[in-house]
Amino acid sequence: MDVLIHLFVGLHIIGIAALLGGFLTQMKSMSQGTARFVPGMLHGALTMLFTGAILFGLNQVAGHHVDTIKIGVKLAVLIVILGLVYVNRDEESVDKNQFALVGGLTMVNIFIAVLWT
Repeated sequence: MDVLIHLFVGLHIIGIAALLGGFLTQMKSMSQGTARFVPGMLHGALTMLFTGAILFGLNQVAGHHVDTIKIGVKLAVLIVILGLVYVNRDEESVDKNQFALVGGLTMVNIFIAVLWT
């Protein structure tokens, strides 16, 4: 069971890398006002959602302690990210503040995962 959990943790990290990587590659465009949500950002956020749900279930089945409040906060942040990216996915350029919010919330989600013990 632990091998399966570690596999999904790796996939979860790949998802957040896609989301954050998409943001970081558009930062220069953001300063010019031409940033857009690339498809990889949506796919990364969806990967995080699905692998996170699977990890929650696998950890509960394995009998590991799961901090449901932490998971709930991370899920709420991810839903806001998904909403912003999904609604604006077809726009040629996105408002600078919305784009920065997605990047900031992505980093908040990373720090919640790492620092909240």
